[in-house]
Amino acid sequence: MTSPGFWHGVRRGAPIVLSVAPFAVLFGALAVDNGFSTFDAVLMSATIFAGASQMVGLQLFGHEIPPWVVILSVFAVNFRHILYSASVAPHIRHFTFAQKAVGLFLLTDPQYAESEKKGERGERVGFAWYMGLALSLYLPWVALTALGAAFGQMIGDPKAIGLDVLLPIYFMALVLGFRSRDHWLPVVAVSSISSVIAMKTVGSPWHVSIGALAGVLLGAFLPLKSEPEAKP
Repeated sequence: MTSPGFWHGVRRGAPIVLSVAPFAVLFGALAVDNGFSTFDAVLMSATIFAGASQMVGLQLFGHEIPPWVVILSVFAVNFRHILYSASVAPHIRHFTFAQKAVGLFLLTDPQYAESEKKGERGERVGFAWYMGLALSLYLPWVALTALGAAFGQMIGDPKAIGLDVLLPIYFMALVLGFRSRDHWLPVVAVSSISSVIAMKTVGSPWHVSIGALAGVLLGAFLPLKSEPEAKP
């Protein structure tokens, strides 16, 4: 991975790491606080690599809850990745089967957003670029989990210093990055309202999937804007 595309992907991932770093440290600290060892916390980050799902699992592990409930809860949070993979598939169809398998394991919210934007600009989503971006997120995530597990107790209450708002702000920036798409505002509005209603009625983590499905269904039924006719 010495191609220019790889290092371009690394550079794209560098500012994103600053946004997710506090979340990784926070997960490591909370994992140890919930009875995990440092090794357990790092292993979970390395094998799951999905912050929200890891947090949900962390809340459920250690309680007298049937395993299927834990699995369904994690699936509910990660359901959006099925939509991500379907959307990004046309941009990575030239990947080999092994490359797709690795790429889909590393498919996170920022990975999807950056790959989708690159594809929309008509640029080729090369495997080297994809891995440069993915590894620039994956490796720090695992390392910062270890840091949080080892020294997280020194942080104290993350809400007291505002760490809890960094991730929502980051996700909002991802959503705003797609505001030029057709029907962006109504889809976001319906998805948001549906998610809030589901949170109040069904509860977490199902509101994530319900909000996503509501936005997808609306987007599927809304017609695309017609392209302007070319002038003679």
